[in-house]
Amino acid sequence: MDRRTFLQTGAAGMTGFAANQAKAASEQATPAGRPQRTAFQIACMTLPYSQFPLQRALTGIRGAGYRFVAWGTTHLENGQRSPVIAPDAPPAQARDLAARCRDLGLEPVMMFSGVYPEANNGLEVLRQRVLQAAAGRVPQVLTFGHTQGGNQRLWIERFRQLGPLARDNGVLIVVKQHGGETGTGVACARITREVNDDGVKVNYDAGNVMDYLQIDPLPDIRACADEVRSFCIKDHRNFPAPHADCGPGLGEIDHYRLLHPVAFTGRTMPLCCENIFAPRLRRPQQPEGVDALARRAREFLELVVKGVQAT
Repeated sequence: MDRRTFLQTGAAGMTGFAANQAKAASEQATPAGRPQRTAFQIACMTLPYSQFPLQRALTGIRGAGYRFVAWGTTHLENGQRSPVIAPDAPPAQARDLAARCRDLGLEPVMMFSGVYPEANNGLEVLRQRVLQAAAGRVPQVLTFGHTQGGNQRLWIERFRQLGPLARDNGVLIVVKQHGGETGTGVACARITREVNDDGVKVNYDAGNVMDYLQIDPLPDIRACADEVRSFCIKDHRNFPAPHADCGPGLGEIDHYRLLHPVAFTGRTMPLCCENIFAPRLRRPQQPEGVDALARRAREFLELVVKGVQAT
C-alpha cells in the first residue's frame, strides 16, 4: 500500500467512525422503541382575568411566568363587557391580537368558539373562528355542547364539513366535555372517531366531567386518550361541601394519573388553565391576586409534567 492509498483509507475510516459515533449518540438519546415525550404547552386562559381588561390579563399571565396563552372569552373594558374576538370579527383582528401577545412573549395556543356545534348559527360561527385562528396562527379552536344535551348526528354532519376547512388552514377544532350527552371524554371521542377527520379531535376537561356528571375522569380519559389533543385544566373538590371547580392541585383529581395516558405521544399538547382559584375562598378582587394564583397553577403543572415524564 503506497502512502496516498494509506491516507485515503485512513480518512475514509475516520469518516465512517465519526458517522458511527454520531449514530450511536443519537440512538442513546432516543433509544429505539421508546415513545417520544409529549410537548406539553402550559398556558393560562385569559378567562380567570375576565373582570379586568384584556391587556391586564395578558401582562399578568406573562408576569406569572407563562409562555403560552389561550383566549377566552370576554373582559371588562371601561366598565363594559367586551368579547376578546367577536364571532363575526374579520380575521385580521385575530392576527392583530396574536401580534400583541407575541410582542409580550406569549404564544397563543387556543381560542374559544363561543358557540355550541348544534346552534342554529353553529356552522357559520365555527367557520369564521377557523379563519380567525388561521389568521392569528392560533392552532386550536375550542367548542363544546349544551349542558342539557346535544344533537350527535348534527355534530357529526357539521364536523365533517368543518374538518377539511380546519386542516386546510392549519387549525384543529377540539371539543370538550360540558355535561349532557357529551359530558364525558368517551362520548366526545365517539363523535370524533365517527367524523374520522384529523381536523376535529377531543379536548379534555376533567373538572367538567366531575362537576356535571360526578364521574371519575381517570378511567374516562384512559378510554379516549388516543383522541385527546389538548386540555382545559381545572380541578374539582367535593369536600367540604358544596362541591365546586378549582385550580389544579387544589381539588381531588390526581393530575399525575390524568396526564399519564398522554405523556408520551410525541405530539404538541396545550394544557390551558381555565380555573386557577382556591376552593371555598372568595376570588381575588385585584388582578395581583389572580397573578399569584396563575403562578401557583403553572408551577404545579410544571412539577407534574416533569414527574410524569421522568425516565
